[in-house]
Parts: sequence; C-alpha cells; structure tokens
Amino acid sequence: MNALKPGLAVPSAVAEPAIARQEVRCAVRFPLVLPVVASTGGGEVAALTRNVSASGVLFELDGELQVGQTIRFSLRMPGAVLGTQHDVLVHCVGRVVRCSISQTPHLAAATIDEYLFAEQ
Repeated sequence: MNALKPGLAVPSAVAEPAIARQEVRCAVRFPLVLPVVASTGGGEVAALTRNVSASGVLFELDGELQVGQTIRFSLRMPGAVLGTQHDVLVHCVGRVVRCSISQTPHLAAATIDEYLFAEQ
C-alpha cells in the first residue's frame, strides 16, 4: 500500500493545456531536389528528393511505397553542399518510415541505415 509522505504534492487529475510539440531532429536537413531511382523488393520507382540529411531522405514520387519496406537508392550529392571540389555519389540502403498517399505526388520518408561513398 502506498502512503503519501507529508509535503509531497498529489498530481492533479485536471488535464494541462496542450503544449506545441517541437520536432527533434538528429541531423540537419538540406532542401535538395535530386533525381533518384529507388529500388524495392517490388521493382524500381523514379523519384525526386525533397530534402536530405545524414540520417534520412524525403522522396516525392508517382508510385506508392509501404512503411517498413527496405529501399536502396543512390544520390549524387553536390560538392558545393558537401564542401568538396566534386560531386559525390553515395549508395544508400534504408527503410520507409512514413508515407503520404493522400497527396499526388506521393511523399515517402526513409531512413538511411547504410551508405557507401562510390569512388570518383
């Protein structure tokens, strides 16, 4: 049996006003529009990136992807963004974490779980 100790406040049962949620990002997003061909277990889908970070990417595409689906894609990252003299090709493997199918074009967010810089 839990007894209250003297001087401890009892939590109120009254709901507190909703506090605006602030999204927490673990990486800076770059608003890059890059052409991509995404490969899934069901084939290939042409897409454009809307934004890219070290941990994920937001795609704009004509077809649908499924949450949880593994996705492979390559990005040619502009040297100006990376601070290098040349563009860099990056091969990525990730998984779809969010989809918006109520819009056309469709939007899909994917993590970048693995990446490999291709030799230039």
